[in-house]
Amino acid sequence: MAGNSGGPWGGGGNRGSGNGSDGNGGGRRPDDDGAQIPEIDELVKKGQEQLRVLMGGRGGRGTGNGSGGGGGPSFSRGTIGLGILAAVGLWAFSSFYTVKPEEQSVELFLGKYSATGNSGLNFAPWPFVTYEVINVTSERTENIGDGRGANGDGLMLTTDANIVDIGFQVVWNISDPAKVLFNIRDPQLTVQAVSESVMREIIAASNLAPILNRDRGLIADTALDNIQQTLDDYESGINVVRVNLDRADPPAEVIDAFREVQAAEQERDRLQRQADAYANRVLAEARGEAAQKLEEAEGYRASVVNQAIGEASRFIAVASEFNQAPEVTQRRLYLETIERTLGKVDKIILDDTSSGEGQGVLPYLPLNELRRSGTSTTSGGSN
Repeated sequence: MAGNSGGPWGGGGNRGSGNGSDGNGGGRRPDDDGAQIPEIDELVKKGQEQLRVLMGGRGGRGTGNGSGGGGGPSFSRGTIGLGILAAVGLWAFSSFYTVKPEEQSVELFLGKYSATGNSGLNFAPWPFVTYEVINVTSERTENIGDGRGANGDGLMLTTDANIVDIGFQVVWNISDPAKVLFNIRDPQLTVQAVSESVMREIIAASNLAPILNRDRGLIADTALDNIQQTLDDYESGINVVRVNLDRADPPAEVIDAFREVQAAEQERDRLQRQADAYANRVLAEARGEAAQKLEEAEGYRASVVNQAIGEASRFIAVASEFNQAPEVTQRRLYLETIERTLGKVDKIILDDTSSGEGQGVLPYLPLNELRRSGTSTTSGGSN
């Protein structure tokens, strides 16, 4: 060590040959106060030595050729261990995943459906198994016939050749995420297309008036069942929650004329009801009068028949009596006939045979008849 200059980095002695121009050697240069600057190789070796110490190896300063004392193999093993731990951590981070309560996951083994993960912590060993998490409880709404879709998507033809503007909403969610991923390309477009097709089919089988008035709830329920049935046939994994029928009106271009037609039809119905009420009342009165006349005729017929039967019976009885006593019966019939004939006549008959030509009979002046005649004359003159 006597030949070395004893610098702070433990550098070697002079490297210059005997013919060097300065006495400091070829690898160092003196500064202003005579201190020596270490070489770059020595700085690198010093840094490697400190790194070995930090990594747990045994370091030592090089001698002669500047090599370290046993630090290389320890440094390699530590680096590989850290790399393995990092790789394992990264693999675990990529393989474990969490599914929320409102979600479900679909696991794919080499791109093919493997299983459906439920809520909680799930394990999918990457890279052989991949997964996709889908929200299955949130409701999605598709508006059809609201003017935001294709032109005229709400105009539909009824069975009585009228056009109606329909606007409705379809609320849906996902029931089977695996079917949604593998059986249909775009769930939103699928729901829109199926809903519009089903509604057009229902409207095409209905008349205009029920659609505008009483059958709106029935149409919504029927559309819900048919849309769900069609989506199930497609194995789409979509569940239709409800269908809201927002609007059912004539087209905007003819709505004023349609309202006038509706008003005229309502007026026609009102007058028709009034005419029906009058017809029912008159018909009921006519039927009552006809029934009354029929009863009166039936009563008259019965009375005439009974009277005829009675007179026939009386005649038979009189004929029987006449056969037994002709003179007495004839006399009785004569008196009864005179009584019936003269019984209602206001006349007095005097028999003058006994008084001698009416002597002894006080002349009678009919004052009552004169009074009635005078009253009748006065009444006629006043007229």
